[in-house]
Amino acid sequence: MSNTSLRDAKAAKQDEFYTRMPDIEKELRHYWPHFKNKTVYCNCDDPRESNFWKYFRTSFQHLQLKHLMATCYKSQDADLFSKHDSERAVSLEYAGQYPTM
Repeated sequence: MSNTSLRDAKAAKQDEFYTRMPDIEKELRHYWPHFKNKTVYCNCDDPRESNFWKYFRTSFQHLQLKHLMATCYKSQDADLFSKHDSERAVSLEYAGQYPTM
């Protein structure tokens, strides 16, 4: 991404960028043996949007993970002084398979 693109995004207040899946795969392939029987906690990472969550969820068996967790605030507003009277957080856990309904 060029500096011009970053400046344009900043000016438009659209400066939220996410790590791309190919970048995650490229980097984490060097560490896969270290994940065996480990719990991965994606702190402040919305599992509905996160490519890290998607990577670890789809690679759960291959990496031989023990547990996967993600938590985040439901509201992504930058307003730290808001009362957020509604439900505030999202939490999702995965341990190999989702329960059947």
